[in-house]
Parts: sequence; structure tokens; C-alpha cells
Amino acid sequence: MNIEIERVLDPQVDVHFPEEQKIDARLRPTCFKEFVGQEKVIENIKIMVQSAKMRKNPLDHILLSGPPGLGKTSLAMIMAQELGVELHIVSGPSLDKKGDLAALLTNLNKGDVLFIDEIHRMPVTVEEILYAAMEDYRLDILIGQGASAKTMQIEINPFTLIGATTRSGLLTNPLRDRFLAHFHFDFYSAQELGRIINANQGKLGITIESQAIDKMAYCSRGTPRIANRILRRLRDYVLVQSKKTASLEDINHALKLMEVDGCGLDRMDRKILRVIRDFYQGGPIGIEALCATLNEDRTTIEDVYEPFLLKEGLLIRTPRGREISEKAVEHLTKYDY
Repeated sequence: MNIEIERVLDPQVDVHFPEEQKIDARLRPTCFKEFVGQEKVIENIKIMVQSAKMRKNPLDHILLSGPPGLGKTSLAMIMAQELGVELHIVSGPSLDKKGDLAALLTNLNKGDVLFIDEIHRMPVTVEEILYAAMEDYRLDILIGQGASAKTMQIEINPFTLIGATTRSGLLTNPLRDRFLAHFHFDFYSAQELGRIINANQGKLGITIESQAIDKMAYCSRGTPRIANRILRRLRDYVLVQSKKTASLEDINHALKLMEVDGCGLDRMDRKILRVIRDFYQGGPIGIEALCATLNEDRTTIEDVYEPFLLKEGLLIRTPRGREISEKAVEHLTKYDY
């Protein structure tokens, strides 16, 4: 997938440097009390966790869905910590063989939490192992081929599977039905993002004026991961400028360097809207033609760029293709640089 790694506003891009990972961990909430937003989800999960502890049984299997960067992984970490068990994290696409998943499941201790990110991208052949594992805590392994083939059953410790997906519609029905709880994450409000930024500024050793926090929250596209990424870039700017407190002017300057406008759109967002406006008279334009013009693949456009543009009413999906709204035309007139 052709994602620009330097794109600050991409909620799916993860940094892989050890020091940066330590900072990411420090900015994550560590308990239910610190988790901001998603109140209904947290309320339900707290009851489920407390019930599991009282029953002394594993937590029921849970499916978490929603756009990337909203806290699904952080919540899984909190659940494992509250239960006092070990958390095992794996990505769905990395489980390309049945043996990979079987090895994970046989090494789980009683009550452990297995977190599979992007579970909808797990191969169906691998997914089938989960059916018996989730319901009966056993593995059905097929040995041999043809008429001499035999099924060997391996008992495994009771565990909890937490699946995270950005596209729950791509999950197969047999797998989706085995999750006893399904919670959807919504985008955060500017007020909630402001609380997150306010809590994390001290962890990065900076102080930010209230107006600057409001501006950062407004430009974070409803996503805590993006808010924290902008916060870190502001930290860099303030450090280089030898300032103790970040002002509204500082965040405006930092956002300009990132090519992020006053509504949270970056260069690629504006490029998509400009291409539809200038090349296709505002639309409608088919997704394949749009991808060809932008030199981006369809998955990147649909999963990375479009969700926020659709949410803000700047882009419209119609049966004939994509169109831009009057709001988008006004926005480009104001921020066309």
C-alpha cells in the first residue's frame, strides 16, 4: 500500500523506532480512568471485566471496530492489565499459516488475552482454526490427506480473543458470530481531544496555552493518534525555538510547516479535492479514474483519505462516483496553497 510515511495526519502509519515506541507507550492511557471518550464502550467493558474477575473465568471474546487511531489497542492493553493476565498482540496479515496461529494458541496461559489487529485481513484458512478454539478451547488439526486423513484434537487453555478491525463488514459471518460482544469506536469530539492533549503535554515536558490546545484538537480529525502526533511535532518546534510555553502562534506555525490547514486537512486531502474540482468539474468521478489521476491505489484512497473528507461533508459518494460539495469549494478557495 503506497502510504506516505511522512504524512502526519495518517492514523494508520506507525513509527518503528525504539525510542519513538517508548514515547507512544507513555502517551497511552494506562487504566479505565485515564481513557478519554467512548463512554458507552468503556462502561460496558468495565462491567464485563468485573464480572469475569468475580466469576474467575476468562473474559468473553470481544470485537472492536472503527477507524484507525481511536484507541482499540490501548483499550485491549487496559483490559489485560485490569484482569491481571498477559496480553499477546499479533497482526492479522502476519498469520499466513495455520501453524502460526496454532503456536500462539497453544502457548497461551489460562485467562490470557490474544489481541489480533486488522483481524479482517487474516486468511480464511487460518481463521477456521479459531472457530473451535473460541467455542470449545480446542484445536482441530488435520493430519494426512485423502482417505487416510485424521483429525487430532488438542486442548488449549481458556483464553480471551479481542479482535480489532477497521472494516467489520469484511469479517466472515462464522467468525463475527463467535464474538459475544461487539463495540464500535466513533470519532472523538474536539473537547475530548483537548482533554487528551492537556493530559499528555506534561508527559512530553512542554506547556501549551489553552487556545493552542483548542486549535490542535480541532485539527486532529477526531483521532487521538493524530492529536498525539501533532503534539510531538509541536514539542520539536518549541524545543528548537527554545521556548517554555507553546502559544497559538507556535501551533499555527507548526501546522503550516506540516502543510495542515485550519480545518485539519493536509496536502493530500486538498489534492484530492482539487483534482475532482479542476480535472472533473467537481464530479462525479469513478474511484478508478481518481486513483489513476492521483497515482494512488484504491485501498489507500478509501481507507486513509476518504473517511475524514466524507465525515466533514467535503466529499460525497454517489452511485456515479465521487463529487465535492459546496463546502469543499469554499474550503479550497480559502486554503488553496
